[in-house]
Amino acid sequence: MYTQIWSKYLPIIKILLKRTLNGDQVLDLNRIDFERAGSGRKAGYKFTIEFTKGRVANIISGSALASDLAFVMLEDAAIKPLLLGNHYLVSLNTKFQLSLKNVTPKEELSENEGAAKETAE
Repeated sequence: MYTQIWSKYLPIIKILLKRTLNGDQVLDLNRIDFERAGSGRKAGYKFTIEFTKGRVANIISGSALASDLAFVMLEDAAIKPLLLGNHYLVSLNTKFQLSLKNVTPKEELSENEGAAKETAE
């Protein structure tokens, strides 16, 4: 139901995921996009998705909005490697602000950076 909307925001989400190494990121979304696609104003527009090792680590089945975002992100060829190498929390609040946080433990983060440098050389 929401996959087209999330696909529209995907290029920006990809950039913000990369920027989470320097700090938390917030994306202000257009409320009207979601209200038109949803079933009324209060369709449960609040969620948190935890991505760990390229998978969704928490239960989001109750929210079509969250499920569709997770699906679109996991299917994107450029985002998939980011999700595989890091742990992210992606959440939406009632003000339609999408927050992206990299919560990868420090020791894993340095290992991922080292592996990335080796593959680049």
